Amino acid sequence: MSVYERRILLRSKDVDMYRRLRLSRLFELMQEAAIAHTEQLGMGRERTLDRGLLWVVTMQQAAITRMPEYDEAVTLRSWPGKTMHVFFPRHYELTGADGEALVRANALWMLVDQQSRRMIFPDRYGIVIGGEARDNELPLPVSPARLPVAQERRFTVPYSYVDLNGHMNNTRYFDLMEDSIPAPAAGEKLRSIHVEYTSEAQLGDTLCLRWGGEGGRYYLEGSLEKPCFRMGMEYSTP
Repeated sequence: MSVYERRILLRSKDVDMYRRLRLSRLFELMQEAAIAHTEQLGMGRERTLDRGLLWVVTMQQAAITRMPEYDEAVTLRSWPGKTMHVFFPRHYELTGADGEALVRANALWMLVDQQSRRMIFPDRYGIVIGGEARDNELPLPVSPARLPVAQERRFTVPYSYVDLNGHMNNTRYFDLMEDSIPAPAAGEKLRSIHVEYTSEAQLGDTLCLRWGGEGGRYYLEGSLEKPCFRMGMEYSTP
Protein backbone atom coordinates (compact mmCIF):
# COMPACT_ATOMS: atom_id res chain seq x y z
CA MET A 1 0.00 0.00 0.00
CA SER A 2 1.23 3.50 -0.84
CA VAL A 3 2.39 5.62 2.13
CA TYR A 4 3.20 9.31 1.82
CA GLU A 5 6.26 10.48 3.75
CA ARG A 6 7.65 13.94 4.41
CA ARG A 7 10.54 15.04 6.64
CA ILE A 8 10.06 18.40 8.38
CA LEU A 9 12.33 20.66 10.41
CA LEU A 10 10.15 22.74 12.72
CA ARG A 11 10.81 26.46 12.45
CA SER A 12 9.59 29.47 14.44
CA LYS A 13 6.41 29.81 12.32
CA ASP A 14 5.41 26.26 13.29
CA VAL A 15 5.48 26.60 17.09
CA ASP A 16 3.71 28.41 19.93
CA MET A 17 5.01 30.46 22.87
CA TYR A 18 6.08 27.24 24.61
CA ARG A 19 8.11 26.25 21.52
CA ARG A 20 5.83 23.30 20.90
CA LEU A 21 4.30 22.54 17.51
CA ARG A 22 1.18 24.66 17.23
CA LEU A 23 -1.98 22.54 17.07
CA SER A 24 -3.36 24.26 13.98
CA ARG A 25 0.01 23.82 12.25
CA LEU A 26 -0.02 20.09 13.06
CA PHE A 27 -3.36 19.71 11.32
CA GLU A 28 -2.22 21.94 8.45
CA LEU A 29 0.74 19.62 7.87
CA MET A 30 -1.56 16.61 7.90
CA GLN A 31 -3.96 18.32 5.50
CA GLU A 32 -1.08 19.14 3.15
CA ALA A 33 0.06 15.51 3.30
CA ALA A 34 -3.43 14.26 2.45
CA ILE A 35 -3.66 16.58 -0.57
CA ALA A 36 -0.17 15.73 -1.81
CA HIS A 37 -0.75 12.00 -1.48
CA THR A 38 -4.14 12.17 -3.18
CA GLU A 39 -2.42 13.89 -6.12
CA GLN A 40 0.23 11.17 -6.20
CA LEU A 41 -2.54 8.58 -6.34
CA GLY A 42 -3.98 10.19 -9.48
CA MET A 43 -6.93 11.96 -7.84
CA GLY A 44 -5.64 15.54 -7.93
CA ARG A 45 -7.39 18.79 -8.80
CA GLU A 46 -8.11 17.87 -12.41
CA ARG A 47 -10.34 15.04 -11.11
CA THR A 48 -11.94 17.04 -8.30
CA LEU A 49 -11.50 20.82 -7.90
CA ASP A 50 -11.44 21.53 -11.63
CA ARG A 51 -14.73 19.61 -11.95
CA GLY A 52 -16.42 21.56 -9.15
CA LEU A 53 -15.83 18.92 -6.45
CA LEU A 54 -14.42 19.95 -3.06
CA TRP A 55 -12.63 17.79 -0.51
CA VAL A 56 -13.89 18.50 3.03
CA VAL A 57 -13.15 17.01 6.45
CA THR A 58 -16.12 15.77 8.47
CA MET A 59 -14.32 14.37 11.53
CA GLN A 60 -10.74 14.16 12.77
CA GLN A 61 -8.84 13.25 15.90
CA ALA A 62 -5.33 13.00 17.30
CA ALA A 63 -3.65 11.16 20.18
CA ILE A 64 -0.50 12.95 21.32
CA THR A 65 2.32 11.29 23.23
CA ARG A 66 4.57 14.33 22.94
CA MET A 67 4.24 17.43 20.82
CA PRO A 68 7.52 18.06 18.97
CA GLU A 69 9.37 21.31 19.58
CA TYR A 70 11.18 24.13 17.81
CA ASP A 71 14.18 23.07 15.71
CA GLU A 72 13.22 19.39 15.96
CA ALA A 73 13.29 17.15 12.89
CA VAL A 74 10.20 14.99 12.47
CA THR A 75 8.75 12.64 9.86
CA LEU A 76 5.11 12.77 8.84
CA ARG A 77 3.52 9.71 7.22
CA SER A 78 0.03 9.41 5.80
CA TRP A 79 -1.94 6.66 4.11
CA PRO A 80 -5.57 6.04 3.09
CA GLY A 81 -7.93 3.67 4.81
CA LYS A 82 -10.55 1.64 3.01
CA THR A 83 -13.21 3.87 1.43
CA MET A 84 -16.59 3.63 3.17
CA HIS A 85 -19.29 4.47 0.59
CA VAL A 86 -18.88 8.29 0.60
CA PHE A 87 -16.18 8.63 3.27
CA PHE A 88 -12.44 8.46 2.69
CA PRO A 89 -10.58 7.64 5.92
CA ARG A 90 -7.00 8.90 6.12
CA HIS A 91 -4.42 8.08 8.79
CA TYR A 92 -1.38 10.01 9.95
CA GLU A 93 1.69 9.37 12.09
CA LEU A 94 4.30 11.87 13.25
CA THR A 95 7.59 10.43 14.52
CA GLY A 96 10.75 11.90 16.00
CA ALA A 97 14.31 11.54 14.72
CA ASP A 98 14.73 8.34 16.77
CA GLY A 99 11.54 6.81 15.36
CA GLU A 100 9.49 7.56 18.47
CA ALA A 101 5.78 7.87 17.65
CA LEU A 102 4.80 11.37 18.78
CA VAL A 103 1.33 11.80 17.28
CA ARG A 104 -1.19 9.43 15.76
CA ALA A 105 -4.23 10.85 14.00
CA ASN A 106 -6.90 10.23 11.42
CA ALA A 107 -9.69 11.98 9.56
CA LEU A 108 -12.79 11.26 7.53
CA TRP A 109 -12.85 13.14 4.22
CA MET A 110 -15.71 13.41 1.74
CA LEU A 111 -16.48 15.24 -1.50
CA VAL A 112 -19.15 17.91 -1.94
CA ASP A 113 -20.47 19.74 -4.99
CA GLN A 114 -19.09 23.28 -5.07
CA GLN A 115 -22.39 24.84 -6.15
CA SER A 116 -24.97 22.89 -4.14
CA ARG A 117 -22.63 22.22 -1.16
CA ARG A 118 -24.12 18.73 -1.03
CA MET A 119 -22.30 15.41 -0.66
CA ILE A 120 -21.59 13.54 -3.86
CA PHE A 121 -21.20 9.82 -4.52
CA PRO A 122 -17.55 9.42 -5.60
CA ASP A 123 -18.06 6.33 -7.73
CA ARG A 124 -20.31 8.34 -10.06
CA TYR A 125 -17.32 10.58 -10.82
CA GLY A 126 -14.70 7.84 -10.97
CA ILE A 127 -13.04 8.98 -7.73
CA VAL A 128 -11.28 5.92 -6.31
CA ILE A 129 -8.58 5.80 -3.63
CA GLY A 130 -7.45 2.35 -2.55
CA GLY A 131 -6.58 1.73 1.08
CA GLU A 132 -6.24 -0.92 3.74
CA ALA A 133 -5.66 -1.27 7.48
CA ARG A 134 -2.18 -0.96 9.01
CA ASP A 135 -0.90 -1.74 12.49
CA ASN A 136 -1.29 0.86 15.26
CA GLU A 137 -3.98 2.91 13.57
CA LEU A 138 -6.40 4.82 15.76
CA PRO A 139 -10.02 3.67 15.57
CA LEU A 140 -12.02 5.86 13.22
CA PRO A 141 -13.17 9.13 14.81
CA VAL A 142 -16.54 9.50 16.51
CA SER A 143 -18.46 12.49 17.85
CA PRO A 144 -16.77 14.08 20.88
CA ALA A 145 -18.31 13.54 24.30
CA ARG A 146 -20.26 16.57 25.45
CA LEU A 147 -19.51 18.34 28.75
CA PRO A 148 -21.53 21.07 30.51
CA VAL A 149 -20.90 24.49 28.95
CA ALA A 150 -20.68 27.56 31.18
CA GLN A 151 -18.89 30.10 28.96
CA GLU A 152 -20.15 31.77 25.79
CA ARG A 153 -18.94 34.31 23.24
CA ARG A 154 -19.45 35.36 19.63
CA PHE A 155 -16.92 34.96 16.84
CA THR A 156 -17.18 36.38 13.33
CA VAL A 157 -15.28 34.53 10.59
CA PRO A 158 -12.58 36.87 9.15
CA TYR A 159 -11.21 36.87 5.61
CA SER A 160 -7.90 35.30 6.70
CA TYR A 161 -9.68 32.17 7.99
CA VAL A 162 -11.41 31.35 4.67
CA ASP A 163 -9.82 28.83 2.28
CA LEU A 164 -10.24 27.99 -1.41
CA ASN A 165 -13.40 26.03 -0.60
CA GLY A 166 -15.04 29.32 0.40
CA HIS A 167 -15.43 28.49 4.08
CA MET A 168 -13.50 28.61 7.34
CA ASN A 169 -10.70 26.09 6.98
CA ASN A 170 -10.88 23.11 9.34
CA THR A 171 -7.46 23.88 10.83
CA ARG A 172 -8.49 27.37 11.97
CA TYR A 173 -10.98 25.88 14.41
CA PHE A 174 -7.97 24.81 16.48
CA ASP A 175 -6.78 28.41 16.76
CA LEU A 176 -10.30 29.36 17.76
CA MET A 177 -10.30 26.67 20.43
CA GLU A 178 -6.92 27.67 21.84
CA ASP A 179 -8.05 31.31 22.03
CA SER A 180 -11.18 30.28 23.96
CA ILE A 181 -10.25 27.79 26.68
CA PRO A 182 -7.56 28.49 29.34
CA ALA A 183 -5.44 25.32 29.09
CA PRO A 184 -3.21 26.21 26.07
CA ALA A 185 -2.12 29.64 27.37
CA ALA A 186 -1.40 28.05 30.76
CA GLY A 187 1.06 25.66 29.13
CA GLU A 188 -0.99 22.51 29.72
CA LYS A 189 -0.14 19.71 27.32
CA LEU A 190 -2.75 18.38 24.93
CA ARG A 191 -3.11 14.59 25.02
CA SER A 192 -6.07 14.00 22.72
CA ILE A 193 -8.57 15.88 20.60
CA HIS A 194 -11.73 14.88 18.72
CA VAL A 195 -13.52 17.15 16.25
CA GLU A 196 -16.75 16.88 14.29
CA TYR A 197 -17.74 19.40 11.60
CA THR A 198 -21.47 19.40 10.87
CA SER A 199 -21.94 22.52 8.72
CA GLU A 200 -19.69 25.16 7.19
CA ALA A 201 -18.99 28.70 8.37
CA GLN A 202 -18.37 31.27 5.65
CA LEU A 203 -16.87 34.76 5.53
CA GLY A 204 -18.72 37.13 7.87
CA ASP A 205 -20.75 34.42 9.62
CA THR A 206 -21.01 34.94 13.38
CA LEU A 207 -20.71 31.77 15.44
CA CYS A 208 -22.08 31.38 18.94
CA LEU A 209 -19.36 29.57 20.89
CA ARG A 210 -20.02 27.68 24.11
CA TRP A 211 -17.45 25.82 26.17
CA GLY A 212 -16.72 24.25 29.53
CA GLY A 213 -14.31 21.87 31.22
CA GLU A 214 -13.63 19.65 34.19
CA GLY A 215 -10.53 17.77 35.38
CA GLY A 216 -8.37 18.49 32.36
CA ARG A 217 -11.15 17.74 29.89
CA TYR A 218 -12.74 20.47 27.77
CA TYR A 219 -15.61 20.74 25.32
CA LEU A 220 -16.25 23.50 22.75
CA GLU A 221 -19.12 23.84 20.32
CA GLY A 222 -20.08 26.45 17.77
CA SER A 223 -23.33 27.09 15.98
CA LEU A 224 -24.95 29.38 13.43
CA GLU A 225 -28.65 28.70 12.89
CA LYS A 226 -27.68 25.07 13.38
CA PRO A 227 -24.66 23.31 14.95
CA CYS A 228 -21.42 23.94 13.06
CA PHE A 229 -18.76 22.00 14.98
CA ARG A 230 -18.03 20.12 18.19
CA MET A 231 -14.64 19.61 19.79
CA GLY A 232 -13.46 17.60 22.81
CA MET A 233 -9.96 17.89 24.32
CA GLU A 234 -7.98 16.30 27.13
CA TYR A 235 -4.98 18.07 28.69
CA SER A 236 -2.35 17.27 31.31
CA THR A 237 -0.63 19.90 33.45
CA PRO A 238 2.89 21.12 32.52
